[in-house]
Amino acid sequence: MPLLIDGHNLIAQMPGLHLSDADDEAQLVLLLRKYAAQRRGRTIVVVFDHGVYGHPQRLDGYGVTCIFAHSPQDADAHLIRRIKAVTRPREWTVVTADREIAQAAAARGIKVVDSRTFAQTLLGSANPPRRQQRADVEKPEQAERSEVEEWLRLFGGEEGEHLH
Repeated sequence: MPLLIDGHNLIAQMPGLHLSDADDEAQLVLLLRKYAAQRRGRTIVVVFDHGVYGHPQRLDGYGVTCIFAHSPQDADAHLIRRIKAVTRPREWTVVTADREIAQAAAARGIKVVDSRTFAQTLLGSANPPRRQQRADVEKPEQAERSEVEEWLRLFGGEEGEHLH
């Protein structure tokens, strides 16, 4: 399912990212690339407002296309134009908390995911839970009592001394 993302709207919901950061867009795009890589074939289009138009960094790639608008109004208008141009609306998802953009998407039958909800999904994919090891692998082998006595004798322990 392709995603159309209201970029700065999403950044505002991401713990650790701030709209005042000079590289907030790049930080988000790195997370989106990781997300896209985990879901092969996922296309992500992210539209940023208040960004530096003609951003000096090339952020496109790895399944993510970045668009920088001149102003917030241009970004919203761009998102709505893209929503209206989608040829297979049921295949797309729009990520935004902006009411006007969400209404335009819903009117076309495009699924809308709130930015806060998607931020949690994105963070979860960036930090996947580690698989737990089997219990028998985690536990060290139990030494035989005779082995313990031998080690204590060899390395300075007194005979008959036990570990507690």
